[in-house]
Amino acid sequence: MSFQSATGYAGDLLAVDAYGLLAKDAASALVDVRTQAEWAYVGMPDLQALGKAPIYLEWQCYPSMDVDLKFADRLSAMLEAEKVTRGAQLVFLCRSGARSRHAAVAMTNAGWAPCWNVSDGFEGPLDSLRHRSVIGGWKAAGLPWTQR
Repeated sequence: MSFQSATGYAGDLLAVDAYGLLAKDAASALVDVRTQAEWAYVGMPDLQALGKAPIYLEWQCYPSMDVDLKFADRLSAMLEAEKVTRGAQLVFLCRSGARSRHAAVAMTNAGWAPCWNVSDGFEGPLDSLRHRSVIGGWKAAGLPWTQR
């Protein structure tokens, strides 16, 4: 299992290991913090085989890309509505692991730990041709995903 300890949140996981955590821990939840445009045009993780559904909440609001200053409050309310309890493992996902890391820190600070960051994200890093979804991330790992 890939794991990297971090300050301010539980640590980093590769997408494939994050999926494994979600599969093994019934109480765990995936939080996708990308934008509505990314969900619509790039795709969304599919957790149906695990009997789960991702929780979607933008960390930065499209198109301004301003950070949602009420993110922790909004997500806390969403988690409680979904009957996710404090202490459940939360896995945060964005395009490439930056926004999701910020969200994991914010939610850890809000008392929702352990919070994990998917370090390679949904699309992964750019390859030598400046393409994503080729050398890392949820899609490149062959994990289930769907298009709206």
